[in-house]
Amino acid sequence: MAKAAIQHACSECGYTTGKWLGRCPACGAWGSLVEERAIAPAPGARGGVAEGRPPLRLVEVETSESERIPTGVAELDRVLGGGLVPASLVLVSGDPGIGKSTLLLMALRAMSAERTAVLVTGEESAAQVKLRADRLGGAADVRILAETNLDEVCASLERKRPEVCVVDSVQTLYAPELGSAPGSVAQVREAAGRFLRVAKEQGIATFLVGHVTKEGAVAGPRVLEHLVDCVLHFEGDRYRSHRVLRAVKNRFGSTNELGVFEMTSAGLVAVDDPSELFGRPDEEQPGSAVVCTIEGTRPLLLEVQALVSPTDLALPRRVGTGVDPKRLSMIVAVLGRHAGVALGQADVFVNVAGGVRVDEPGADLGVALAIASAARSLPVRHGVSCFGEVGLTGRLRLVSQAERRLAECAKLGFAEALVPGGTEPHGRMRLTAAGTLRTAITAGLDASGPSEG
Repeated sequence: MAKAAIQHACSECGYTTGKWLGRCPACGAWGSLVEERAIAPAPGARGGVAEGRPPLRLVEVETSESERIPTGVAELDRVLGGGLVPASLVLVSGDPGIGKSTLLLMALRAMSAERTAVLVTGEESAAQVKLRADRLGGAADVRILAETNLDEVCASLERKRPEVCVVDSVQTLYAPELGSAPGSVAQVREAAGRFLRVAKEQGIATFLVGHVTKEGAVAGPRVLEHLVDCVLHFEGDRYRSHRVLRAVKNRFGSTNELGVFEMTSAGLVAVDDPSELFGRPDEEQPGSAVVCTIEGTRPLLLEVQALVSPTDLALPRRVGTGVDPKRLSMIVAVLGRHAGVALGQADVFVNVAGGVRVDEPGADLGVALAIASAARSLPVRHGVSCFGEVGLTGRLRLVSQAERRLAECAKLGFAEALVPGGTEPHGRMRLTAAGTLRTAITAGLDASGPSEG
């Protein structure tokens, strides 16, 4: 009996080789190659060369603008770019228990009122899904298929041809001909490829739920993220009730949009005004500043908290939660070199309140102002918000969509904004323009407040 062919595939990038290697030649990951059985070629594949289809001229390709499918969850529609595109493949990832299944069941329930919606569950039984649906207010006309055999699932979808489908989760499905366990590199890659074909050929808008690793990346080969049209990541802290939905990849919209939810006993509830939730500072407390950021088309007020503590360590710590650690180190260096805030013998801790992560350069001024406030034990002046990018020379740079940021600050009752020089005024908002970081810190801190030296 012939021995089955064995190959090794990288769990990070999908690279395959005939022997095991300690390091993947393609992506450089260590210990990522796992053993799997090679798929036998189809009968007749080695015969004559197939003719294939002739390529088309791009100018001859006919296009049609199809209407997006509203999911019934406003925050999900925002992140998707205005709704679900027909025949698209969307990957939703997140930590266990974060609310992925709850969010998609809510969307299916809303869409099933006007469209055929199918839920393929491999992790839970139909009875368990029914119990969750009852807690959320009923399952409406959602159809459920409790199956893990990939062939059976694809055959059922091709036969029924629903308009929307949710697969929870892609790591639980298996193709019998592969012979490896569900969740392996070969199984995940095969499942993603099969669902991509079914979604495009049958016009089924499909959600795939994906597990994540301990580092927070989507489990399985990176080819899974390349195949799909949209990658959504559900973030949150198990100790907080709020969840954040981000688009990591989106072929049909922006990747900067943000959706905010609150987990309640009745399911996930959209937060219509996240600035009211995250942007309320501790009044008269040093180390707290309010910064206005832009997430896609949404202005968002966030409270940045900082703590500066003397240290005897040879290398002081720079710890950031919700901010980029490299960006934090740069801001600390600029504060010491150009703003006169000596931090060489102090630990610096920065946190964005509410568990939100911000990567936009426009938040630099808020981080710097919070650190300077904590270092000098002086609170930020009452009613002042800020935004601006900090350069390595100590100068403040203009940021985009300043008008929308100022409007959001005024809506929440802030009377003054500390901004880079050259920012256009908006409404009755009082602006304090600063050309350098040193000037901004002097104008933003309340010198009449309590000081400990």
